[in-house]
Amino acid sequence: MKLATLIGFSAVVMWALLALLTAASGKVPPFQLTAMTFAIGASLGLVSWLWRPGAARHLRQPLAVWLLGVVGLFGYHFLYFTALRHAPAVEASLIAYLWPLLIVVGSALMPGERLKWYHVAGTLLGLAGTALIVTKGGGVGFEAKYLFGYAMAGLCALTWAAYSLLSRRFASVPTDAVTGFCAVTAVLSLLCHLALEQTVWPEGLMQWLAVLGLGLLPVGAAFYAWDFGVKRGNIQVLGAASYAAPLLSTLVLILAGSAEPSLRIFTACLLITCGAVLAAKDMILSRRREPLPAE
Repeated sequence: MKLATLIGFSAVVMWALLALLTAASGKVPPFQLTAMTFAIGASLGLVSWLWRPGAARHLRQPLAVWLLGVVGLFGYHFLYFTALRHAPAVEASLIAYLWPLLIVVGSALMPGERLKWYHVAGTLLGLAGTALIVTKGGGVGFEAKYLFGYAMAGLCALTWAAYSLLSRRFASVPTDAVTGFCAVTAVLSLLCHLALEQTVWPEGLMQWLAVLGLGLLPVGAAFYAWDFGVKRGNIQVLGAASYAAPLLSTLVLILAGSAEPSLRIFTACLLITCGAVLAAKDMILSRRREPLPAE
C-alpha cells in the first residue's frame, strides 16, 4: 500500500508542472490543448503495448467502467474550462480544488476504509494553504452573477472526487484501461474545440516541446499513476497530499523565475506540509510486526 500511495503521489508531483508547461505552450485554446495532450497521453499506453501486446485486451471493460473513466477525465476538464469561462479564475479554482477534501470525507463510505479526525484536520490545513496560494493572500468575493460558474466549479470538484473514489470500487480493472479513457477524452475535446474555439497552433520548438511535456507528464503519465494509487494505495493520504499540487506548482514557477518567493508561500508550505504529515500519521508511524519465534 505504501508503494502504491507513493506512485499515486507522483501524479501530484507531475501536476505541479501543469501551470509552467501550459504557460510555455503559448496561446493554444484550452480544448485544443486538451485534445492534443490527451492524444499524447493515450499514446503512452499504446507504445507500451508494443512489448505487452496482450494488454490491449484490457480495453474490453463493462460500460460502467468506460462511463466512469470518460466522465472522470473529460468531464472534469469540460466543467473546469466552463467554470473559468463563467466565473473569476480565483474563485473558480478555489471551489474546484475542494476535490481532495471530498475524497478524504467520501472515503468514509468506501468498504474497508475508516475516516479519522486527523484525516479531516490534515485536509483542512491543506485547503487553507491552497487558499493562500490561489487567492494570493487577498480576499475572495463571491458574486451572484457568477453563480453558474461557481456551480460548474463545484461539479468539477465533485466529478474528480467521485472518479477517484469509484475507481477504487473497480480495483480489478487494470490501469491499461486508462489508455482508452485518454483516447476518448482526446476525441471529445477535439469536438468541443471545433465547436467552441478557433485553432491556434504552438509557435516554435519550445512551445511544441511544452505541449509534448504536458502530454507525457501531467496529462499523461500522471493519470496512469493516479489510477494505480487510488486503487491500491491509502486514499485518505492521497487526498490530503493532493493539496501539495498548487504549492509545488508555485515553487516550480519560482525556480523558473515566473514568480517571487514570499511569506505567504512559506506559510502555505507550512500548512500543506503539516496537513499532509498529519493525514499520513498512520502510514508514517506504522511498523511491521516482527514474526513470532518458532516454538
